[in-house]
Amino acid sequence: MGLIGILLGLALLIWLAYRGWSVLLLTPAAALIAAIFAGEPLLAHWTQTFMGGAAGFLAQFFPIFLLGALFGKLMEDSGSVQSIARFMGEKLGARHAVLAVVLAGAMVTYGGVSLFVAFFVLAPMAQALFRDANIPRYLMPAAIALGTSTFTMSALPGTPAVQNAIPMPFFGTTPFAAPGLGTIAALIMLVFGLWWLGRGVASARRRGIGFDGALIMSAEQAADDPLVRERATVAQAFDPAEIHHGQVSTDLPPVWISILPLIVVVAVNLAMTLLVLPNLDLAYLAEDRWGPTSPAAVGGVWSVIVALLAAILVLLGLNRKRLPNLRESVDAGVNASVLPVISVASLVGFGSVVAALPAFELVREWVLGVGGGPLVSLAVSTNILSALTGSASGGLTIALEALGSTYLQLAGELGIDPALMHRVAVIGAGTLDSLPHNGAVVTLLAVCGTTHKDSYLDIVMVAIVGAIVALAAVIVLGTMFGSF
Repeated sequence: MGLIGILLGLALLIWLAYRGWSVLLLTPAAALIAAIFAGEPLLAHWTQTFMGGAAGFLAQFFPIFLLGALFGKLMEDSGSVQSIARFMGEKLGARHAVLAVVLAGAMVTYGGVSLFVAFFVLAPMAQALFRDANIPRYLMPAAIALGTSTFTMSALPGTPAVQNAIPMPFFGTTPFAAPGLGTIAALIMLVFGLWWLGRGVASARRRGIGFDGALIMSAEQAADDPLVRERATVAQAFDPAEIHHGQVSTDLPPVWISILPLIVVVAVNLAMTLLVLPNLDLAYLAEDRWGPTSPAAVGGVWSVIVALLAAILVLLGLNRKRLPNLRESVDAGVNASVLPVISVASLVGFGSVVAALPAFELVREWVLGVGGGPLVSLAVSTNILSALTGSASGGLTIALEALGSTYLQLAGELGIDPALMHRVAVIGAGTLDSLPHNGAVVTLLAVCGTTHKDSYLDIVMVAIVGAIVALAAVIVLGTMFGSF
């Protein structure tokens, strides 16, 4: 009965979330349904287990959500994202329209700009380039997704994406875990995605299909759509409703000024990881008043926090005159982080309740019994949970909360570098999360004015199939040569 309760609660969560109901209410309800079937105390699971799991996620990752959303909003309102997009469009032009959109998206998201902010800017850019090149509009979402939601989220070493931060406390790793394997995976995703999109452009031209129509829904309209908002906030670290607030500068900064804060994010992240934190005396973290915890458990998150803070200060120093309503922009940025982090934390709370039920032992045994060893098992578990929740960050956290210590123990017993486990977990979470109910997919289609029928197959190929190929390559190379 306990297993039936888990499945029923999960089915209710998926079905109602897809229909636009808020996960803030659905997740405790689904958790209590699972607890009822297991004969477990309901209020204790809600206030102790559910809220304990949700609060733990907030305590660890709210600073990254907060600073990431603020940085993204300031990059938008200063005109920096628009400047980068315009620069890529002018340099590559309509002849290389797809590549321009992909590289512009990759540049801003690898530098720490939130997905929805990137969507808001890249959709009009892609529309103009695709119209000039006479490329079908239905390829726009896949091109944007390839640049923003694949290799810069899960594979490139040092990415400040929250998904890359989540495994760090569990495995004691850094944002640059398995840099060689991550780079190889990123190249596979990029090359595969560009090949597929190039194939789509060639096919459309053979059939005489060109660009047709204007955007059906603007980014502003998408932000006001309640269904889009509910789905988006579990899949990205920015509340679309805040996109209206603040004032976007009409005086776009030079491209070098626009790119510099992005470079600062990566450079400071690397310096903190390799130079600063390893040379600090952090023995005090073992004291009871700090947890106790360890440098390995918090160092990765600290690196990302400092990198984002430094980038925000640099951005403000370079663009203060381009932010006439600074307080409003700051308020919008920090407010945009709240609903996403609480929504994902609620998913984590649901996972904590499920993991605490006796019937979860059956799930644990099945996952750990998957053939191919712990790397394959870890990839399968993060894939499945991210697919079911429609959230890479939520699915990844649930998997690691429930099984992270087990995988770390297996890594020690089998001589597997935790950095390899980190990279496999992150790439695994970024594959099947892009199913039709994923909030980023729904938002992107709405912003681009296309439908699942028109564009979803291309999204599947660039965001799911390419990522699975890269994941398989990392597992094979990691098994053969270890982490590098």
